[in-house]
Formats: sequence, structure tokens, C-alpha cells
Amino acid sequence: MNPEQPDLELKRLGEFTGTENWYKTTGGILITDGVKYICDNGYAWFVDDAIAVIITHPKIREYLKKEDFLVIKLRLKDSTADMTIEDGRGRVLYKQHYEYTDAKRDLDLFYSGGVLCLPSEY
Repeated sequence: MNPEQPDLELKRLGEFTGTENWYKTTGGILITDGVKYICDNGYAWFVDDAIAVIITHPKIREYLKKEDFLVIKLRLKDSTADMTIEDGRGRVLYKQHYEYTDAKRDLDLFYSGGVLCLPSEY
């Protein structure tokens, strides 16, 4: 794939049903092949923001002392987006709004055991 022309529609997303590799990010969080794919195709900003919140936000850090599962959602509306981090039971722990994005699809990620992955890789 040409890195100058990312696949913002993430046409290959359905191919990730597990991972062969883990990639270490800032703060020691690991990402899977599927998450690396979305990063390489124009969504690194979303993954970077999610990782930053997981690492630094006091409410998320406190939650992770007791529980070990988060759902990170990206929801698009026109050219704006919202990222939420939830507890897996629908309770929103964090929300961030983006005034502009060129993203083409909604995304969900799971975080558990220090690993950020696609739901199909969990």
C-alpha cells in the first residue's frame, strides 16, 4: 500500500482475525496487526489519542486498577467524530470530540491486558 494514499475506508479490515505480531507503543501498550493496519492507513491519530488517554487519564487509570477491559469507539458524523472509552457495559468513562476528520468509517477497539486490538482479534 502506498503510504501517501492511505486506505481510509479500511477495505482489508475484515481480514484480521487474530494477530501474529505485537508492536510496542509509547507507554508500553501493545497493538496488534489489525491496529497497526488502521494506523498505517490514516487512523494513527485515533489510536494515539486512545493510548494517551489510557496511559494518562486519572479516571481511566483508576478504573484499570479494578477492571481490565475497555472499549474504544470512534463514531463519525459528517466531517466530525467522537471517541468514547467505555467499560464494556456501555458506561462512558471518557469522551473526546473532533471538529474535523477525513476518516471514512466508524471503528471499535478493545483494550485488555495491556493490548489494544480489533474486536475480531480479541
